[in-house]
Amino acid sequence: MNTLRNKVQLIGNLGNDPEIVTLDNGKKLAKFSLATNEHYKDKNGEKQSKTEWHNLIAWNKTADLIEQYVTKGKQIAIEGKLSSRSYDDKEGEKRYTTEVIVNELLLL
Repeated sequence: MNTLRNKVQLIGNLGNDPEIVTLDNGKKLAKFSLATNEHYKDKNGEKQSKTEWHNLIAWNKTADLIEQYVTKGKQIAIEGKLSSRSYDDKEGEKRYTTEVIVNELLLL
């Protein structure tokens, strides 16, 4: 393991329709959320389910594919990398978020 990489692979369902934005420079951006589910048995042997929500960002050609083919509820597989950033909210408070920058998309 001589090279460590920032790599994320997820399979899940879209929580809402993607938000598509075309920037002034012509680049296209897709923002959307993906739900992944984990099923397990608790200490009493009862089945449990946990849903995790992930914020995803896709650019350019990947954003074009998402705009054309991906809607709320669709199951997709993605590969990308984690990216963290901060921003100031409407009240001037600093907020932090972590997103997955999508490099590859597979429609399931």
